[in-house]
Amino acid sequence: MAPPPPLSSAPAQALDPGAWAADQVAAGLERIAPLAAARTTAVRPQLQRVLDAFAAERVGVHHFSSVSGYGHGDLGREVLDRVVARVLGAEAAAVRLQFVSGTHAIAAALFGVLRPGDRLLALTGRPYDTLEEVIGLRGHGQGSLAEFGIHYDELPLTAAGLVDEAGLEQALAHPTRMVLIQRSCGYSWRPSLTVATIGRLIAQVKALQPDCVCFVDNCYGELVEAQEPTAVGADLIAGSLIKNLGGTIAPTGGYVAGRAALVEQACCRLTAPGIGGEGGTSFDLNRLLFQGLFLAPQMVAEALIGAELVAAVFAGLGFAVHPQPGEPRSDVIQAVRLGTPERLKTVCRAFQAASPVGSYLDPVPAPMPGYASELVMAGGTFIDGSTSEFSADGPLREPFVLYVQGGTHHQHLAIALERALVTLASTALLPA
Repeated sequence: MAPPPPLSSAPAQALDPGAWAADQVAAGLERIAPLAAARTTAVRPQLQRVLDAFAAERVGVHHFSSVSGYGHGDLGREVLDRVVARVLGAEAAAVRLQFVSGTHAIAAALFGVLRPGDRLLALTGRPYDTLEEVIGLRGHGQGSLAEFGIHYDELPLTAAGLVDEAGLEQALAHPTRMVLIQRSCGYSWRPSLTVATIGRLIAQVKALQPDCVCFVDNCYGELVEAQEPTAVGADLIAGSLIKNLGGTIAPTGGYVAGRAALVEQACCRLTAPGIGGEGGTSFDLNRLLFQGLFLAPQMVAEALIGAELVAAVFAGLGFAVHPQPGEPRSDVIQAVRLGTPERLKTVCRAFQAASPVGSYLDPVPAPMPGYASELVMAGGTFIDGSTSEFSADGPLREPFVLYVQGGTHHQHLAIALERALVTLASTALLPA
């Protein structure tokens, strides 16, 4: 779908910003109606996959309780692991509340599999900010991969933001224990990788180095496409439960999934060698994890519809957006290049004001653990930091890109967009 022309003129904005903003959002909703219908239709096969997994593992109310202490013999946790493995097309999975974030799950996988002297190669350029200190690109004295003697290289993206497949053979000229593929765009202006693209990259890696572990950072991508990276050859994937798979109600946690031996290695890093995946209670929260997974296909679809709406409205005002409305999507993130710090802060404040929790708060740029730049973040969510609920944020650095994700129902994004447009129009921050 080509970016639409601006929908109305500056004088109309100045005359009645509220009416103008409502018109912009209404036009955006009309424009994406066929896309929204397609996303709604796509819920059914995803939900069927979840239901089939529940049925195959005979999920019952007795799986909602858990045990205390060490967590040995937590039947609900063990069944949930098998259900998630089926949904993700993996040999095994470990779903744990003890993972504090997606970054923690990814780090457990990296430290669990890699050994001193191994080489890690990132195929998608510089990884997401929060992994820089894990790898050892920033910070010191914290036990990074670099401090354990693990060698890191990265294959820079092309000028178009694509994986440099032509340079892959040269990048793998040296023995490599693991390649890291980041599915989502993260804080970069590039296309997120489709599952088909990930499968093609994995096939090329295996042809060059059959024993190389292909590890995919799957954050923001779960249930967006018909298959997950494990279905196209990924040896290991990891992600967060307060993103897609938690269905907006998982209170915390993350997961690793893939080959059983690699999943166990990650669990041995989360707990301890000899304990691995056998330890860790679920704190009587299994019901929320099962229910969140059941809700996830619908919640992901709503987030994708909301992303299309954000793209359509801001593209209609002349802003660069990525992806464009109607372009293929492999994650729930919508990027908008706002161009100035004032616009970025203004939109985040308007989105926060439209949040159900903390609407009275004023998001201001601030440091955040794991990030290289100050962030401004709108996140009035029921679960702190949940990006499966509606949130928006961006690093305070050029070119001041807003990253919007999540949303339990796309009409919430419509309300927030109206607020943001009113403020932008009233403060003369829209493009001329």
